[in-house]
Amino acid sequence: MRKIMFFDIDGTLMEDSSSHYVPESTVKALQLAKKAGHLLYVNTGRPLINVDEDVRALGFDGYICGCGTYIEIDNQEVFYHTNAKKICLQMAQLVRDCNASPLYERRDAFYFDNQAVQLPFIQELRNIFKMQEKNIWRSVQDEDFSFDKFVIAYDEHTNLEKFKAGISPHFEFIDRGYGFAEMTQKNYSKQTGIAYILDYYHIDKSNAYAIGDSLNDLPMFAGVGTSIAMGNGEKLIPYADYVTSDLWHNGIYQALEYFEFF
Repeated sequence: MRKIMFFDIDGTLMEDSSSHYVPESTVKALQLAKKAGHLLYVNTGRPLINVDEDVRALGFDGYICGCGTYIEIDNQEVFYHTNAKKICLQMAQLVRDCNASPLYERRDAFYFDNQAVQLPFIQELRNIFKMQEKNIWRSVQDEDFSFDKFVIAYDEHTNLEKFKAGISPHFEFIDRGYGFAEMTQKNYSKQTGIAYILDYYHIDKSNAYAIGDSLNDLPMFAGVGTSIAMGNGEKLIPYADYVTSDLWHNGIYQALEYFEFF
């Protein structure tokens, strides 16, 4: 019976660090599962522009990016949904008014806002992108500014209540902890991306699996028959059907072997 597995990236497939370390056991497990004829998909909050060659080299059948707003099958874009320019400009002003520090993400670009408060977390992301030789100079003031989703850093000076109320008609608020939050389009998520893929392949939910490490993977869990938490995903573990080892102790290999992907 053909199965499909959906993978988060950071903290699941690779270290959430500048090294992007991928265990050899993970590479081997993915190869064995592909050889056995099963389907492997990345399902990430990252926009397409931030799915680098270190991920693509692992040989996935396709990608769900930007929390369900972009879907790629066999190197072909099959779905994309973004926001109207008017909404994007409204959100940028709201972020400024609420004293938060933003990063706006589109499938082909990142945008920063020098008119918003500058908090260290967003500056660190900018520095990482610079080291990766990505274009970090696009800004909210650019004529082509728009985004699919966005993240903010916040602190004790941020008016989160006003911010949450302001985004609520258009976006979901996902608190990632440590003063960092992610805003995803309403009606689009890791779960809706999975539904599209399962319908495309005519695969029943009972043969679909998802593996992740953080609470932003809960929508992915809702879309499959079997949910798997990495051992390093402490907050996600209570919601999982199965808990595998952590990333550094063959967690991906253990999960794929346990569920007979090879």
